[in-house]
Amino acid sequence: MTEVMFVVEETPEGGSVARAIGESIFTEADDLRSLEVNIRDAVRCHFEEVMPRPIRFHFTREQAKG
Repeated sequence: MTEVMFVVEETPEGGSVARAIGESIFTEADDLRSLEVNIRDAVRCHFEEVMPRPIRFHFTREQAKG
């Protein structure tokens, strides 16, 4: 594995969730700095010994209708 891509979405309650594409990794946090830490911890736990490089983030946001 050479990289892991995460889709990051804002939640209606505030904060963000991140889901890995092609892997069973999911995490959430109240702010982006904490989310980045949580993502790295989740990847480390999921892959145990071999950390993929790089870890990429794809941010999505719903546009308000108007």
